[in-house]
Amino acid sequence: MLKVGVIGTGHLGRFHTRVYSELPECELVGIYDTDGERAAKVAAEYGTTALPTMDALMDAADAVSIAVPTTAHHDIGMACLQAGVHVLIEKPIASTVEQARDLVDTARERDLRIQVGHIERFNQATRAALVALHEPMFVEAHRLGVFVPRGTDVAVVLDLMIHDIDLILSAVKSPVARIDAVGVPVLSTNIDIANARLTFEDGCVANVTASRVSRERIRKIRFFQADAYVSIDTMGPAVEVIRRKDVSQELLLKIASGEVEGGLENIVEMERPEMDGADALELELSAFVRAVVDGDRPVVDGEDGLKALEVALEIMRQIGLTAGA
Repeated sequence: MLKVGVIGTGHLGRFHTRVYSELPECELVGIYDTDGERAAKVAAEYGTTALPTMDALMDAADAVSIAVPTTAHHDIGMACLQAGVHVLIEKPIASTVEQARDLVDTARERDLRIQVGHIERFNQATRAALVALHEPMFVEAHRLGVFVPRGTDVAVVLDLMIHDIDLILSAVKSPVARIDAVGVPVLSTNIDIANARLTFEDGCVANVTASRVSRERIRKIRFFQADAYVSIDTMGPAVEVIRRKDVSQELLLKIASGEVEGGLENIVEMERPEMDGADALELELSAFVRAVVDGDRPVVDGEDGLKALEVALEIMRQIGLTAGA
């Protein structure tokens, strides 16, 4: 049975510890945090051991979740990989593109798995919608949240927007050709509100907005393509798929002109896929365990994390250029 551990027992690390303690396909051998008192409390809560050093955890585990501040992702990730330990790294994969490439290259050289914590790939609404997505040509995403101090060590682009960046890159099978972005700090010293327009080589355009100073939480992303409109609400959760019925162009024009009576219901049909109720974090960690055990490519591997980071950092660069203009 795969032996797993958790490095970092803060907000996210505590959740990782809970889920690992409940997964039947792995054994939670311990956790580590620089705050030993906090680690001891989490360990007692979930029936595991708070180990005294990170080296002790790496010696005991085959694979670990890394749930520490982004600035420490590279150093801790590299230490684990060099010790022969597979890693799930919370998003973003690292602070810089160079650090991310270092992690990806090292994992490849050592035949180790890296999975990046883009949990929205495992959201039940996202999974239900994926089957309907085919060559989207316009995407609109809104990810808004109320202000909390946690996460403000990085810009909202890396804190929230990167989730939608990853989803969009996974759905649009084309390289990004151009990025335009604006953003401002509001309540922290980092960017708290940002908007980016991504133009892809195939002509697709994505308009992405993220804020952590809103009055309500919103997690919605909409895909428009030739045969359908797909709306995803990952908080609902809910999915709507609206497709044009198989009607002739002649009939469409007659309805539009009023020559033939009828409304939208004569032209389109709506589908609301059922949600399966599965917990996204449980699916994410189970997928990581399976990838390690089977030697398969993780659902969200290091390359995916690197691509999302590259786009996110270019958005931040564009915001810097705009702010300095």
